[in-house]
Amino acid sequence: MKKEIWFGLTIMALVVVSAFVLLPPFAEMKNGHLGLLMLALVVVAIMLGFPTAFTLMGMGMIFAWIAYRSQNPSLAVDQTLDLMVQRTFSVMSNDVLISIPLFVFMGYLIERANLIEKLFKSMHLATARVPGSLAVATIITCAIFATATGIVGAVVTLMGLLALPAMLRAGYSVQLSAGAITAGGCLGILIPPSVMLIVYGATAGVSVVKLYAGAFFPGIMLATLYIVYVVLIAKWKPHLAPPMSAEDRIVPLPEVTQEISNTFSDKVLPGLLGALKGKRNAATPTAEILKQLGIALLPLISVALLSGVIFFKITQPLPSEAVEGVVAMGGAIEDTPQEAESSNISGLQEPQAMGDLKSPPAASDAPQALGASAVEAPAVAATATPAAASTAQTLPAEVANEGERQPAPMEFWIAMGVLAFAMFVFYAYFSFARLEIFKMLLGSFFPLAIMILAVLGTIVFGLATPTEAAAIGSMGGLLLAAAYRRLNFQVMKESVFLTAKTSAMVCWLFVGSSIFSAAFALLGGQELINTWVLSLDMTPVQFMILAQVVIFLLGWPLEWTEIIVIFMPIFIPLLPHFGIDPLFFGLLVALNLQTAFLSPPVAMAAFYLKGVSPPHVTLNQIFAGMMPFMAIQVFAIVLLYMFPAIGLWLPSVLYN
Repeated sequence: MKKEIWFGLTIMALVVVSAFVLLPPFAEMKNGHLGLLMLALVVVAIMLGFPTAFTLMGMGMIFAWIAYRSQNPSLAVDQTLDLMVQRTFSVMSNDVLISIPLFVFMGYLIERANLIEKLFKSMHLATARVPGSLAVATIITCAIFATATGIVGAVVTLMGLLALPAMLRAGYSVQLSAGAITAGGCLGILIPPSVMLIVYGATAGVSVVKLYAGAFFPGIMLATLYIVYVVLIAKWKPHLAPPMSAEDRIVPLPEVTQEISNTFSDKVLPGLLGALKGKRNAATPTAEILKQLGIALLPLISVALLSGVIFFKITQPLPSEAVEGVVAMGGAIEDTPQEAESSNISGLQEPQAMGDLKSPPAASDAPQALGASAVEAPAVAATATPAAASTAQTLPAEVANEGERQPAPMEFWIAMGVLAFAMFVFYAYFSFARLEIFKMLLGSFFPLAIMILAVLGTIVFGLATPTEAAAIGSMGGLLLAAAYRRLNFQVMKESVFLTAKTSAMVCWLFVGSSIFSAAFALLGGQELINTWVLSLDMTPVQFMILAQVVIFLLGWPLEWTEIIVIFMPIFIPLLPHFGIDPLFFGLLVALNLQTAFLSPPVAMAAFYLKGVSPPHVTLNQIFAGMMPFMAIQVFAIVLLYMFPAIGLWLPSVLYN
């Protein structure tokens, strides 16, 4: 029998033995103990291979019937069926879940647009001088493609077919190659737009928009840590990741650019500008030179446009404060107590008459108007006239200043200086070979990056809800597939079918989780756990460590979907007692759940890769390659806990 099967059977035996040892005899069991027994049985049933959604649903209905039967046996069946219907309806009426099929549809379309081969090749050439360039390009490609698709199995499988043979031919270690592919492919469940964050948000009642904003920098941090690890390994042990040979770094040039490079300069701007002069460009069409020049100037144009938008944003005129202007103008004339009292109603009042335009009092109102004091009236008029005059003198200047743009802060000009220097260095070393790499990136990396940023930007900046942004992403996937001439009836049929299949699985999983959580609460299991945890008198730090350790251990036998829908409803009610923000807890959980794909025996990424690997690559080698990356994930969790601003800074800036 294989070691993985022995490992799984051992964990199941530990769960069963712990349940019988820790729980009282069956005759003495209360409803709360039955809830804990239900939880243990669900874990064992899932590990035996039963479908998660229907296991949760079946266990929930059986134990809900037991809970209702203990109160009123005659109504137990009706109440159990009513619970099932109500829970199903409440899940299906959740608007946030509409975004799941749209994001999944976007992912399947992008997967079939055949972008990953071009993306990997261009990234490999772009990082050719970096130690461990093939592994670095693999991680970057996996991160981008996994973010765009969100389908871990598809990314790991495609990169296993594309990158693993290339790395093995280049002499890379099997363990390092397998670890880079599996760890990079799992980044899609963390970096937004992520289905996992939607599932957690719907389960924990946390805003998906804030989760997306909070998970952005932790996801980039984790990918950066992977790259740093690969670079350090390549520098420390070059035999594990040999450098790219000089022959492989050669980028073939088109005839036009090759001619310009040989005749004028191998640098882009001097070469193209020199080719435009006089008769020397007779052999090269001017239109082609201008086309290449336009492509070469795209980075400069993009930086200039972005700088212009930022400049106009930070120097825009101050908003006109019309209300304060009216108060200042009217403040020269003092109100009598009666006038002040009658005019101050809910802060809304008619503007008062001023100066010589004031209407004379009516005859019937004359005694009341003059009743204040005939002696005080000239004094008031005397003091009012200079104030009104000074207001009239200063007001036009204030109004004129309102239309003027504000000066840009010094930090902006410093940043512009740094950007200008960076552009100068960039174009000083911008050769025709790098221009070809840049054109490859234009056709593979930038379309995906623009689509991802468009989807994220509309969500994070409040321009669209996650569901509306998912619809935009689906349209972007259709346009990309059409642009790369991959959009046909067969692709649409497969994408729609797989989307319906995945969405049905997720929705039934939510229904089963909802019924299971209701049964667990009816039996008093949640109350029993809360009482036990609170009796330990832990500090928030201790509780956080305990929760993350439990989730980390659960990632070994279970997948992230099961951990979220089964165990998050147990942890979430405890957070207010310890003063823990559910958003911050969710970010830690999202980082922690990366281990669910990399931890044996249920490390699905390893099985995806094994299915497309050469015969000599064993499963144990893949597991060994994933272990360092799993340690990096634990280190990333520690970093996020020590520096919460990594995840909470962006949501606090955007939404507080």
